[in-house]
Amino acid sequence: MLNRKVTFEDQELEEDTMEKPYVKMNFFAVFKGEILKSLKAEKLRGLLLHDGIKGEKIRFFMITRMRSSSRYKVWACRVVYALLLWTIAMQFKGFGELIIPKFFHTHCAFSFPPKRIYENNGYLLVSSNGGLNQMRAGICDMVAIARYLNVTLVVPDLDNTSFWNDHSQFKDIFDVDYFIASLRDEVQILKELPPKQKKKVELESLYSMPPISWSNMTYYYNVILPRIKTNEVVHFTKTDARLANNGIPKEVQKLRCRVNYHALRFTPSIHKLAKKIVRILKERGAFLSLHLRYEMDMIAFSGCNEGCNKEEIDELTKMRYAYTWWKEKEINSEKKRTEGLCPLTPEEIALTMRALDIDRNIQVYIAAGDIYKSEKRMKTLKEAFPNLVKKETLLEPSELDPFRNHSNQMAALDYYVSLESDIFVPSHRGNMANLVEGHRRYLGFKKTILLDKKFLVQVIDQYKNGTINWNEFSTSVKTAHADRVGKPITRSVMPGKPKEEDYFYTNPQECFSNVDGT
Repeated sequence: MLNRKVTFEDQELEEDTMEKPYVKMNFFAVFKGEILKSLKAEKLRGLLLHDGIKGEKIRFFMITRMRSSSRYKVWACRVVYALLLWTIAMQFKGFGELIIPKFFHTHCAFSFPPKRIYENNGYLLVSSNGGLNQMRAGICDMVAIARYLNVTLVVPDLDNTSFWNDHSQFKDIFDVDYFIASLRDEVQILKELPPKQKKKVELESLYSMPPISWSNMTYYYNVILPRIKTNEVVHFTKTDARLANNGIPKEVQKLRCRVNYHALRFTPSIHKLAKKIVRILKERGAFLSLHLRYEMDMIAFSGCNEGCNKEEIDELTKMRYAYTWWKEKEINSEKKRTEGLCPLTPEEIALTMRALDIDRNIQVYIAAGDIYKSEKRMKTLKEAFPNLVKKETLLEPSELDPFRNHSNQMAALDYYVSLESDIFVPSHRGNMANLVEGHRRYLGFKKTILLDKKFLVQVIDQYKNGTINWNEFSTSVKTAHADRVGKPITRSVMPGKPKEEDYFYTNPQECFSNVDGT
């Protein structure tokens, strides 16, 4: 199932609405009855004529009989129609926990798989950490770990303590009932601990720990499983990057994909609004989703101040020192930029997109939060690509009101729109860029331009100082990115250096039919 290429909006199972054979048989039985009635009428007519009954009486008798027969036919059709509707209704009911069909609801029809029966080794509580997409990847890993340790997973808690201070929980972002039911053939997932285990946790101390980052399944079998069996309930305090990119059994990798691309479905309210944004954009033509990482917190955290004046640099530095959990304080911005470790600025993105010959009239959807000093910094990009749009310009304020002050829910809207875009361009590597890239590969290797930042800052500087002209600049940019458009490629492996190799979720090749995408 995982190997089949599908689109994000069309992961639906259509219900069979054909009439049952016995309904057809009842129809033919009624039809046969009407024929027999007609034959009997004809026979009666012959007998009456033989006995000398007058023509007028015969005609009156036959008209009466035909009217009666017509009434029977009308009632027979009504009965057959009612039986047909009843049969369809019973088909839907017979599937048990069937989601309401598509023509009754915005979400898809899906018949959930039967539950997997297994001996439960204990319960796993998890506290996801980070932003939406970091938590999303972590949740996928936790499901896979719970499945292969034969434990029961409790629906993860989401991070409420990060910089964004979003108090959304799992049920506010993802369809929790669908998540539980769609994975029940793999692992048991509960919304909360059973009363017995909950009381045990309340009376005794809860065994909490962060699993070691980038671990393989051997670690979970040999270290984690014994602890779960001993304590019955174990709590993971972190979920980010707790499972290795490589050296993982293929069935585990495929389950990570299944969770990410099928089980983690956004809530109906998020899904509905995201679809509306996509519909508006597509009605106007092609669109590019630009994940522009130039929010104030991103610039302050990274220490990258290209294009900033002294006052802005001081403001960003002060912010970086204000957050104690941001470990890196003294940062050489220029050195970091030349190494390709800084987010590209809006001005650098404008030059790059122009060099790649992207149509200046294409809609450019800004999949990001508030851009730092946007009026000044977005001017060049707006001049190069005048059709810049964002959620706030496409929707009425009242439509976005339920999602304001919930950065993870706003990020969910951007995630969906980015999946559906004709082109996706991230200006900086990060969790959203990584997960959207991998998801677009899974959906059929949709065009994703993966910018080589180290190369770009070098040629941009050369163009700016007059070392190369525009044609040379444009040609070099196009050549460098000819094979960086999200096409099938083998994920890089660097033993002992998981942070430097390709991230599993950017290129989950185990979930494709083969590396060439066929």
